[in-house]
Amino acid sequence: MVKYGLFVGLLTLDFLYLTEGYPTRNQKIVAADYTVAAGGPATNAAVSFSYLGDRATLLGAIGSHPITNLIRTDLENCKVDIQDLAATRLEPPPVSSIIVAEATGERAVISINATKYQGHKESLSPDIAFGIDIVLIDGHQMEIGKTISQLAKANKIPVVIDGGSWKAGFDEILPFVDYAICSANFYPPDCQNEQEIISYFSSLGISHIAITHGEEAIQYFCQGEAGWIEVPKVKAVDTLGAGDVFHGAFCHYILRQNFTDALAAAAKVASYSCQFFGTRRWMESALSL
Repeated sequence: MVKYGLFVGLLTLDFLYLTEGYPTRNQKIVAADYTVAAGGPATNAAVSFSYLGDRATLLGAIGSHPITNLIRTDLENCKVDIQDLAATRLEPPPVSSIIVAEATGERAVISINATKYQGHKESLSPDIAFGIDIVLIDGHQMEIGKTISQLAKANKIPVVIDGGSWKAGFDEILPFVDYAICSANFYPPDCQNEQEIISYFSSLGISHIAITHGEEAIQYFCQGEAGWIEVPKVKAVDTLGAGDVFHGAFCHYILRQNFTDALAAAAKVASYSCQFFGTRRWMESALSL
């Protein structure tokens, strides 16, 4: 059965380059490959959720500048619907330039985030959550994220956060969160280690917590039980967006499986995606997922 997800957060246009290494001062290098795609944590999560057979709506801000057509076309091809929080804005949308090193798959990113593209709750449709089965919030649209998380809680819709790093305003969203899925770089105020992070989440009533560590095992805490989930080992070509893919896949699987099984299944998809350059090509070859 198809499920419906609402993904709230950053929407960018990403220019990705595959190179032998990173340029040094005043150096010009020629890329071995390149690609252009819509990007951002919530965006890539929505694309992954849709690819796995569900329907995604992305709530972000892009405006009406001519280059937004590239974003719209990409997401249309990925069967992701957009609800634009800045439809009348004429300035260019946020853009990212990413260099991926061929030898390691690691990446360097220069980006403009959604700081200048903040939506306001007055722009939301009253029926924005109608028919939604799950919500993901990446923290790049805090006012909107808070409103949506409260609305979801009132309607018993599970809320997932993508905690890449701590952002001001997360403390107002977390009380409405069901699943806190964070990176090892996510440190709430006064938290110095992962045990303190888990205690912080638990104090807010969040009973399903996971902390990712890249290609290393995922630490989880589920209703009093703690443990680790191994991440499949692959030869990484490109790690860009792997965490986003993980979150989108988790949203798909948690609507069908228990917490630990959903984490394991999402880790399999995210690891697979790292074997391909860019954030879309893995979907062209993922026949066994």
